[in-house]
Amino acid sequence: MPHPDPVLAPDPASALARAEGLITVIPDYPKPGVLFRDIAPLLVDGPALRAVTDALIAPFAGGFDVVAGIEARGFLLAGAAAIASGVGLVPIRKAGRLPRPAASADYALEYGTATIEMHDDIPAGARVLLLDDVLATGGTIEAARALVVRVGGVVAGTAVLMELDGLGGRDTLGADGLHALFHV
Repeated sequence: MPHPDPVLAPDPASALARAEGLITVIPDYPKPGVLFRDIAPLLVDGPALRAVTDALIAPFAGGFDVVAGIEARGFLLAGAAAIASGVGLVPIRKAGRLPRPAASADYALEYGTATIEMHDDIPAGARVLLLDDVLATGGTIEAARALVVRVGGVVAGTAVLMELDGLGGRDTLGADGLHALFHV
């Protein structure tokens, strides 16, 4: 969704470049060899957060009824996107963090498996835009897509702030309906 006042709106390309520059790389976190992308500096900057929110939802404008955010940083982006779009928000959480999970899905990690859960609060047939911060191997998003369908929703699209190129996530998920702002 474009900035409400075009006179005050920055050039979208330069606003996104500035937002990308706010993402800080932390080496060896949470374990040696991992380059963690810290989005906290982007989140604290209002214009940068607005720029990425608008860019995440733009390809899907008018095509979704609710936004689902994947734990944990996906919640933050999904909340902003839901407000900007005037739609509701559904959290997709790690196992055991919801008081009444309606559905769960397991997915593979490089060191084992994990489980995510969501409530069945969305109306049957609701078009759901999935949001997360990072696409790596695609396992978490693949499980989230399955959950949305299991509770009666329709996946309207998937948007991520960053796609880690070379880890196969796009191959796992397919390119249709997948939008990544930044490639690293």
